[in-house]
Amino acid sequence: MTIASGAVVSDELRPTAPERPALRYAVAAIAVAMSLYHMYVAGFGPPEAVIFRGTHLVFALTLVYLLYPLRPGRSPAWRGVDLLLLAAGWGFVLHIFVGYDAFVNRIIYIDTLTAWDRVFAVLAVVIVLDATRRVIGWALPLTAIAFLVYAAFFTRVTFDVLLEQLYLSTEGIFGSTLGVSASYVMLFVLFGAFMERSGTGQLFMDFAMSITGHSAGGPGKVAIVSSSLFGTVSGSAVANVMVDGPITIPLMKRTGFRPPFAAAVEAVASTGGQIMPPIMGAAAFVMAEFLAVPYARVALWAAIPALLYYVAVFFAVHFEARRHRLAGVPRSELPRFVTVMAQRGHLFAPIAVVLAGLMLGYSAPLCALAGALVCIPVALLRRTTREGIGWKTWIEALIDGARNTLAVAMACACAGIVIGCVTITGLGIVFTQVVIALAQNSLILALVLTALAGIVLGMGMPTTPAYIVMVSLLVPAIIKLGAVAPAAHMFAFYFAILSAITPPVALAVFAAASLAKADMWKVGLESMRCAAPAYIVPFMFVYEPSLLLIGDAVTSVTSAASAIVGVVCLAAGLHGYLLRECRWWERIALLAAALLLIKPGLVSDAIGLGLLAVVLATQRIGRASATAPR
Repeated sequence: MTIASGAVVSDELRPTAPERPALRYAVAAIAVAMSLYHMYVAGFGPPEAVIFRGTHLVFALTLVYLLYPLRPGRSPAWRGVDLLLLAAGWGFVLHIFVGYDAFVNRIIYIDTLTAWDRVFAVLAVVIVLDATRRVIGWALPLTAIAFLVYAAFFTRVTFDVLLEQLYLSTEGIFGSTLGVSASYVMLFVLFGAFMERSGTGQLFMDFAMSITGHSAGGPGKVAIVSSSLFGTVSGSAVANVMVDGPITIPLMKRTGFRPPFAAAVEAVASTGGQIMPPIMGAAAFVMAEFLAVPYARVALWAAIPALLYYVAVFFAVHFEARRHRLAGVPRSELPRFVTVMAQRGHLFAPIAVVLAGLMLGYSAPLCALAGALVCIPVALLRRTTREGIGWKTWIEALIDGARNTLAVAMACACAGIVIGCVTITGLGIVFTQVVIALAQNSLILALVLTALAGIVLGMGMPTTPAYIVMVSLLVPAIIKLGAVAPAAHMFAFYFAILSAITPPVALAVFAAASLAKADMWKVGLESMRCAAPAYIVPFMFVYEPSLLLIGDAVTSVTSAASAIVGVVCLAAGLHGYLLRECRWWERIALLAAALLLIKPGLVSDAIGLGLLAVVLATQRIGRASATAPR
């Protein structure tokens, strides 16, 4: 198994190094050119939308067909097929570029298509489906094919209108989702590649070890801190697991954690990286585009739910460790915080640059570009971090950035086919009516249906296309039933992400279980227990958007404070430990208190705090009597 932009892919989908040196150099040169082009655009502004998106797609298609051959290791004839398909990919993009004036001036759905328009439109759909299949597997292409079949054979949309929608408009392949990949995702993936090459991963691990490694369940808390930090760079659940897991999972097992629990902690902590500001998963940038708001605002909305997520996981580890009397790592084996910050602390500077730029109102791509450009110069500032850094580091980071973007670029292009079909057929409206009918005008039932759909969609495709499909089909129904748009979109985003830790198909769980040599189902159940608040909080912020920092500041602060206490209670109830091991009725009381406290509202908060106070009192009395001399 290997990684491709946040998805675990089979060996068949693993990028294959070109067999000839000349081709390897060509791949490297194309990847470097792709990265440099997008860096130039971020600094000096993009060309017209279709030109920019088409250029991004040409770069991505070229690398996909060179790195993901149809039959790896087979005869040169198969490579000829790949090159023929690549030529077709260049052809359908260049057809628009060469006739760009006609493309801009034509009256859509009125001017008739030429024969070449039809040929290249069909080629565009086929090539995008095939290239997407090569990178991320069949799930998303089959979904797109299902929508194509519906549009072509079960509606009154003519074949020409469908082709025009998908190819000659900005509502299909060249739509806003591909624009997000070109404008945002590419730059932030580049930023992550530069940070990784400059040695920031080691900083994250040493930083986490120095501040939490000595406490009860220290290695589990190290996994949480390091994965949340790494998630700000990668935004990929499985990538986080595969980077942190080989270190943290054996360390957790060595200090006494059960293998399924150790794997679950790493899986859940890594999955949270996609909701961790300032740099979240790629779908967050798509959300900013759909809602027409700055990306910084999306990151602000995610702040409290991300905090609640990691507080819950942190206390799940703490209570599990205390219940089983697990100690941390001896301080003598841990790096000292002062030493870590003195030797590597300056490597936090690129993240600070990105944060400062976003807070000052600069565009997200420009902030990512600035952060990427300072990574290597910052690493060169001190002898402790400059080892191995040279001109090759720049080249390697540029190559990594381009290659790591391919899965997202093709997923966004393929998702454009889905969006085009939904838009031209009016399927979104029909689906909204169906959801409302099934929910019988009940918002809670609509939310449950959307949550289940998000988990199911996320099982077969990456977070970004899963979120896009949900926005096209389900989110309008939630909004129509009374949810505010940011909360509805964030709800869909969260449940698309949670599929990574929700059995039966849980990619982050698969990755962590393989590292821990543990049963996948046990790891999946432990993951859901550790991340239980993540399944509850989205429902709460739909009903009370103050948890997204929308509305009155005082309400947001009080709602956040009570919710933090609530997720601690939930972790205590699920893991059976607060001040000491809980009795059955104490666990029930803690779970009830958790739900009441997570739900915003003064009355519910007061009742929840009362239940917590009762449990604390009985636990203190019980602990005092247990330790009293006899």
